[in-house]
Amino acid sequence: TVLMLATPARIAGCQNVVLCSPPPIADEILYAAQLCGVQEIFNVGGAQAIAALAFGSESVPKVDKIFGPGNAFVTEAKRQVSQRLDGAAIDMPAGPSEVLVIADSGATPDFVASDLLSQAEHGPDSQVILLTPDADIARKVAEAVERQLAELPRADTARQALSASRLIVTKDLAQCVAISNQYGP
Repeated sequence: TVLMLATPARIAGCQNVVLCSPPPIADEILYAAQLCGVQEIFNVGGAQAIAALAFGSESVPKVDKIFGPGNAFVTEAKRQVSQRLDGAAIDMPAGPSEVLVIADSGATPDFVASDLLSQAEHGPDSQVILLTPDADIARKVAEAVERQLAELPRADTARQALSASRLIVTKDLAQCVAISNQYGP
């Protein structure tokens, strides 16, 4: 998420990019922020982070625009601040997080599992799908998901999302693409 939001902000010419993340902030987030030139990082998340960014606080500066994912409370907070004259613009109201990954026999199971979990941890209503023609990759990804879940701070949320998610073994990559096109046109 840091790369997907900070990079376009830089390209667009934003002079100051601010990041808020709930505590504890993962080392990976800090590294990505440094890589992208994020100047200010605040250890706060949720609707309270949205309010702080929209109106400013003693420690968090008021910003012009707020981008990024969050749960239903964050989405509602973003909606509310975007409708106030003294609030901030937002990217868009977000629904449940979702991702569909197509993986062939050359995929790295740990990377695929990380991609799936990065969306599953956003909320219990998130959905992640793996499509692969390789049953061995499906098995290895499932094992990697379980291994990584053990270390995930939001494991309970991710587990709830995984209950409505799927690993699907197809007959070939063409079928993966066909299913993907049906799932998310």
